[in-house]
Amino acid sequence: MIRTVKTTPYTDQKPGTSGLRKKVPVFQQENYAENFIQSVFDSLEGFEGKTLVIGGDGRFLNREVIGKAIRMAAANGFGKVMVGQGGILSTPAASNVIRKYKAFGGLVLSASHNPGGPHEDFGIKYNIGNGGPAPEKITNAIYERTKSIGEYRIADLGAIDLDTVGTTVAGGMTIEVIDPVKDYAALMESLFDFAAIRAMFKGGFRMRFDAMHAVTGPYAKEILENRLGAPEGTARNFVPLEDFGGHHPDPNLVHAKELYDEMFAPDAPDFGAASDGDGDRNLIIGRQIFVTPSDSLAMLAANAHLAPGYKAGLKGIARSMPTSGAADRVAEKLGIGMYETPTGWKFFGNLLDAGMATICGEESAGTGSDHVREKDGLWAVLLWLNILAVRKESAKAIAEKHWQTYGRNYYSRHDYEEVASEGANRLVSELRARLSSLPGTKVRGLTVAAADDFAYHDPVDGSVSENQGIRILFEGGSRLVLRLSGTGTSGATLRLYVERYEPEKLDLETQSALADLIGAAEDIAGIRKHTGRDKPSVIT
Repeated sequence: MIRTVKTTPYTDQKPGTSGLRKKVPVFQQENYAENFIQSVFDSLEGFEGKTLVIGGDGRFLNREVIGKAIRMAAANGFGKVMVGQGGILSTPAASNVIRKYKAFGGLVLSASHNPGGPHEDFGIKYNIGNGGPAPEKITNAIYERTKSIGEYRIADLGAIDLDTVGTTVAGGMTIEVIDPVKDYAALMESLFDFAAIRAMFKGGFRMRFDAMHAVTGPYAKEILENRLGAPEGTARNFVPLEDFGGHHPDPNLVHAKELYDEMFAPDAPDFGAASDGDGDRNLIIGRQIFVTPSDSLAMLAANAHLAPGYKAGLKGIARSMPTSGAADRVAEKLGIGMYETPTGWKFFGNLLDAGMATICGEESAGTGSDHVREKDGLWAVLLWLNILAVRKESAKAIAEKHWQTYGRNYYSRHDYEEVASEGANRLVSELRARLSSLPGTKVRGLTVAAADDFAYHDPVDGSVSENQGIRILFEGGSRLVLRLSGTGTSGATLRLYVERYEPEKLDLETQSALADLIGAAEDIAGIRKHTGRDKPSVIT
């Protein structure tokens, strides 16, 4: 039986670049999740009888909202729902399922790298038929609908078994519970030289992968240990937990410090990696070396041809604007296109669909390729393993040889998390007002060459995205970038990106190499004055 439930709008359901993210108690308000899901369906056309993919990262509230989404999909006319066993689907795996089975779209339930638990974060986003995040045209329509919604439709389907793989029919709709790992693992095996990686492990190669009690645990366990023969225990914290074991599932040097310390110990393993809450981010640490996400993108692009899936070469490389220019030099040497986009994976989707780019990356630890339409943490780890197996060199040796060839981009991101929104917004607005006066200014021995608020002109659809981040460019190739991030659920996160290109001095300590630029950022933007913070919350 289908019920129509009267409801009233909520005013805070505007989805950002990664969907709608709020604290769990917000989502637990009466009809809150239902309003948003119905607004998604009301903003779509032509899905009658089609397939919808649903899955999430296993965080608190995941199962409950999946149950609501399945019942609402049946009431709204979808013909089939494909849902990951136990409600589990990593974000890249969900993208793959949408693409492989030609689904109409999918609902991905996650707050990415944010904490989980009864009082922590939850999120929902809609992915379109190409497997990627919905474009602004759709997310804007969803938001407009949330402001006027007066009812939602839901079917009484009884208990839904999410734990048994198989197919049932309820309310006139097929519900297929799928193995969340199987299709993704098969895709990875088609891209990478599993035989070479397997031989490397058989030869004594030691690795640590921290799944952070998040969604990539089952994927890493199956692929690394079962299919590639890595020793048992290679995949750590591999059981997804609703609260991620009480930890913050963000694979950076603060929240994955235990892995970092192990990789810099005298008896360190050969390679270390981690992934985040929903499986789309990655951390790469070789023995005695942390590979920054920006450098990782460049090194993966320079060596991708060593993997079977990329042996024909790359069509192009794309990076988000705050990501360092290291990949630009790789693209120049390869003679392929290089695209600088705003932050947000949806901007890469147009380039990938148009065949203009093959590998994409963001400095916030997101890397991926045209195999799906999301960033993919485990994919990046497997490509690194493929490169290590073929080159038979350490990650540190590969990085050092890369810098010798291309020069080094000393690069760091300083995050000021959960600062007062008023102060952060004032900093940005005041700095924007001064941009035209900055060129020619000398700050701590550095001369500002140009300053702007980045605007992106999409080469595929012609759309324009403005106000994407403030750039301050110095003579000699150094730069500062400041932007507010929308990935948190409380306050504001101010991100400062600091970059210095050095063609010859390749062994400097990063923060020391960037000291003048960090000081210049304070002098120009007044971060301490506007945020009240003497230092960043996180430095990566």
